[in-house]
Amino acid sequence: MRTFSESAKKERILRIVKYLIVIGGATATGKTALAIQLARHFNTEILSADSRQFYRGMSIGTAKPNAAELAAAPHHFIDSLDVTQTYSVGDFERDALLCLDKIFETKSIAIVSGGSGLYLRTLCEGMDQFPEVPAPIKAQVDAEMERGGLSWLQTTLSNLDPTYYAEVDRQNPARMRRALEVCLAAGQPYSSFRAGAKVQRPFQPLYVLLDVPRPQLYARIDARVLEMVDAGLEEEARSLLPYRDLSALRTVGYEEFFEYFDGNISRVEAIDKIQQHSRNYAKRQATWFKKHGNWQTFDPTDTEKVIQYLEAQMTVSS
Repeated sequence: MRTFSESAKKERILRIVKYLIVIGGATATGKTALAIQLARHFNTEILSADSRQFYRGMSIGTAKPNAAELAAAPHHFIDSLDVTQTYSVGDFERDALLCLDKIFETKSIAIVSGGSGLYLRTLCEGMDQFPEVPAPIKAQVDAEMERGGLSWLQTTLSNLDPTYYAEVDRQNPARMRRALEVCLAAGQPYSSFRAGAKVQRPFQPLYVLLDVPRPQLYARIDARVLEMVDAGLEEEARSLLPYRDLSALRTVGYEEFFEYFDGNISRVEAIDKIQQHSRNYAKRQATWFKKHGNWQTFDPTDTEKVIQYLEAQMTVSS
């Protein structure tokens, strides 16, 4: 009877089962660096699930991988869209699955990395099913937003669905508006529709969450914002000023500089606000990841432990 050595058995398993390594975590936790290290170790490719890194011209403010990092491993969904293009989580689901199909033709492992938890979840589990929103409700929300702006949207959604409001990006009016429309159409919270059955994917997700103690994370965020400013964030924001009303530009790092350009705040205040809003966003990201997904948590410096965990999971799952 033919037997296999452990290494031969492992090699055989990896040829049969397809794995998607999912790297999540708040901003500034080191996801990009880990994704590249894992891509080089497993000889594979990386999909970005950061919904702002898709857009060209937004490199500094979204902390995209630099040229050296992009050259270190194949990346997808970086600079793939113009800022004028609309791109939904459903669009990403479709395109990312096609991309994975192509990668899995020759490889058994792929990596997806990002802080946009909804994009990661949708890729691995499918879209939740929501009720149709009648046109009169959309018109009603339009009219109220015209009068009350972002603050009205934030207040109304927080009253109707405090669960979702606690985790949503509150500077993303498109996402909050969609949730509010569903609340009004269904008469129940948007979050109540987000627990549907998972879709069966042709790959097995392996979830890795990077976590940093909050004081350390906030210090990293503050330092990174200053690095972005030194790298030319103000100039990048100014170049994007003509597009400020587009959904892609309603993003921390740009909106604050737009306020400065309008003369509403000082440059120092703009930078302080970017740091504050980035910390707030990181807190919401951390809340989301704690509530969703079967994550194994690691310190960003524990690359070897991450690799050991992943290889053990790949062996066990056979």
